[in-house]
Amino acid sequence: MTDIPRRAVSRTAKLAALPLGFAGRTVLGMGKRVTGLASDVISAEIQQRTAEQLFSVLGQLKGGAMKFGQALSVFEAALPEEIAAPYRQALTKLQEAAPPLPAASVHKVLADQLGPGWRDRFVSFDDSPAAAASIGQVHRAVWRMPDGDSRDVAVKIQYPGAGDALLADLKQLSRLGGMFRAIQPGLDVKPLLAELRERITEELDYELEAESQRAFAAAYADDSEIYVPAVFHASPRVLITEWVEGTPLADIIRAGTEQQRNEAGRLMATLHLSAPARAGLLHADPHPGNFRLLPDGRLGVIDFGAVARMPEGTPEPIGRIAGLALRGDADEVVAGLRAEGFVSSGEPIEAGALLDFLRPMLEPIAADEFRFTRAWLRGEATRLASPRSPAYQFSRQLNLPPSYLLIHRVTLGSIGVLCQLEAKAPYRGILERWLPGFAPVG
Repeated sequence: MTDIPRRAVSRTAKLAALPLGFAGRTVLGMGKRVTGLASDVISAEIQQRTAEQLFSVLGQLKGGAMKFGQALSVFEAALPEEIAAPYRQALTKLQEAAPPLPAASVHKVLADQLGPGWRDRFVSFDDSPAAAASIGQVHRAVWRMPDGDSRDVAVKIQYPGAGDALLADLKQLSRLGGMFRAIQPGLDVKPLLAELRERITEELDYELEAESQRAFAAAYADDSEIYVPAVFHASPRVLITEWVEGTPLADIIRAGTEQQRNEAGRLMATLHLSAPARAGLLHADPHPGNFRLLPDGRLGVIDFGAVARMPEGTPEPIGRIAGLALRGDADEVVAGLRAEGFVSSGEPIEAGALLDFLRPMLEPIAADEFRFTRAWLRGEATRLASPRSPAYQFSRQLNLPPSYLLIHRVTLGSIGVLCQLEAKAPYRGILERWLPGFAPVG
């Protein structure tokens, strides 16, 4: 058995073992009662042990498990504090760390993608990875430019067999829905896994990622707030881009000043809302590992593997309906949501109740400024996920049209990061500038 299949078997065994341990702990915990986001029949102790085992295994894996762990980690702010606190560090590690690929394997990929004389294309190359993620790792190097000049670069190298690992891991993870419901009832991981599976092909294609990054770079050239590094070379499994110095967003979440957290949140919201209009693209992977706060105050964006193509920009009904809800136009909100498929055409719905359901979600844009917090997100998660909540019962009358699934997921992910940052900013003003259809409210 070769090394790669052996690692694949080990990874599959770890994933397959997770539900067995969870099942035993659930039986032991039956009959205990807790409050908050936890299920009525699963104790906080069971939640903690389940989360500990889950995050520990995810943290050891590459492939789909690593990618899923990164996607899940942005929702950490919604977990109860007694569960989130012990594992916040483990979740952060999922965003920027993974077991490194050996130097010999790195050299083999470089020779395959850049040619046998690959070393001549660099002034220097550091064999120790600077960062590692779900499908590849990054090395720091100095790239030799055609004109004889040189540039500090990030060399992104895809793990051999990454595609097979992604598909195998996602297939295994799709069986773990019960575990995630134990940690947070109401969290349905199947749509997230389905979407990740659909985007695997794009993320494995570094030439496609380079195309997206160049489009972002052109859209934000000389921008005073957002910085996108240049692309110097792209092949299917190697991507070489300008090196970006800055403070990782994970460090700002952990130990940043209030000013840094607020500014990082404002800039992330600006990127999320302005990109469809400026670049015809939506950055679809809003976990902190993809962002740096630069010394000059700009937000550096360093990964474009997950990008949604939106040539017509953000759909106008999103902004229009949000504005109608803020102004209290209940009947027009129902009409707008029905037209977009959020409400079934034949389903009767009480307009006032719908407005009451939506208002807490719109609190961040109801005032000139708003501070996202973990407490606010946990409150909303409880309101929407508890079967005893009126909001939960009302939500069952609503649909999420497939065309809005990605926008919805990216928005939730971005809000999760803003809550981790506990960032205060004028979010309504950002919407007024960049969201089509969102007219000034005041």
